[in-house]
Amino acid sequence: MPEADVKRTIDAIWRIESTRLIAGLARIVRDVGLAEDLAQEAFVAALEQWPESGVPERPGAWLMATAKHRAIDRLRRASLHERKTAELVRELERSGASDLADPAAAGDFIEDDLLRLIFTTCHPVLSADARVALTLRLLGGLTTAEIARAYLVAEPTIAQRIVRARKTLAAAHVPFEVPDHDELPKRLGSVLEAIYLIFNEGYSPTAGDSWLRTELLEEALRLGRILAGLMPEESEVQGLVALMELQGSRSRARVGPSGEPILLNDQDRSRWDYVLVTRGLAALERAMSLKAPLGPYTLQAAIAACHARARIPEDTDWKQIVALYDALAQVMPSPVVELNRAVAVSMAYGPHAGLELVDALADEPALRDYHLLPSVRGDLLAKLGRGHEARREFDHAATLATNVQQRKLLRERASRAGASSRP
Repeated sequence: MPEADVKRTIDAIWRIESTRLIAGLARIVRDVGLAEDLAQEAFVAALEQWPESGVPERPGAWLMATAKHRAIDRLRRASLHERKTAELVRELERSGASDLADPAAAGDFIEDDLLRLIFTTCHPVLSADARVALTLRLLGGLTTAEIARAYLVAEPTIAQRIVRARKTLAAAHVPFEVPDHDELPKRLGSVLEAIYLIFNEGYSPTAGDSWLRTELLEEALRLGRILAGLMPEESEVQGLVALMELQGSRSRARVGPSGEPILLNDQDRSRWDYVLVTRGLAALERAMSLKAPLGPYTLQAAIAACHARARIPEDTDWKQIVALYDALAQVMPSPVVELNRAVAVSMAYGPHAGLELVDALADEPALRDYHLLPSVRGDLLAKLGRGHEARREFDHAATLATNVQQRKLLRERASRAGASSRP
């Protein structure tokens, strides 16, 4: 395999394996920052060795075995208490030996490792922003740039949060464990936010050339389902699972034969996964049955359910969706929610009504570099027959989009809008 192809393969493997690798190492070395460093050292070793030796049959096992050997070397050199060092070295040597004897063993992580990691990174000792940034970095495998785009803040700000978070966890000697039941609610909000942002990065990647990152979708769903089993009486946990199941049900229909994006109203709904739809509606019913005040995830799941119940776009209850966005704006006010509400208003009451709301968001600082603002405005202008203006908006949106497929779609829409406006 050419060296460039090997490097692309290694990068793809890192995206898939890094989260489990870090979680497994964190359980052993009891230090999240050290676990991430060891995982990255294993990745560097792969970059050095695999172009010559070839990609191993079980790359995840190779990375884990390599990281464990690096951990042994570090611990032997570290000025730690002798008994602690000896204990950790023995544990690593035992598990490392099993990796070499059976490469599959390195993939046999304890089921709750990822859940332990997510509650560790969402410890109350960290600020809310730092919790989510670190969780996305370690659990979602997102780059600092991707996290910054997801939060619409500067990349250096996110980098500083992550560095400070790692140092704070180490200084506070935060244990690598799922907290006691009484402690769970204190960390739940950040945990739910992190899981959903991981899901969103899989559902609509901020960067790269893919319209979907299936491994992130599946990981977020798995974490959500584990959490729902752990906290069955928490309505927002059930609401988040419902939301992810319902949105995830559209995945197959969102991508065309050549990887091109297919927007919601253009999708073949027979390709939706109705097993996931059924699961999502059941989770939404459970969330509603708990009689708690409706939170943002349950409300968003209710919006997704309106789409899931419509077998054709024309059957969508847009007025109900507007009402749900009204409620969502009360419990989770944000410019992005208002933009989505404007889209719903345009579908329920016409593009003029929607455009008025979109124009009112033009000066929102958080939306200044958000490609969906000019994209939505372009769509509404096109529906109103203002093709030249629509083309400018789509072109502008394309310059802001960082995902290759998203950019391509916006340029195609700009071209169509321009063609429709010619005499």
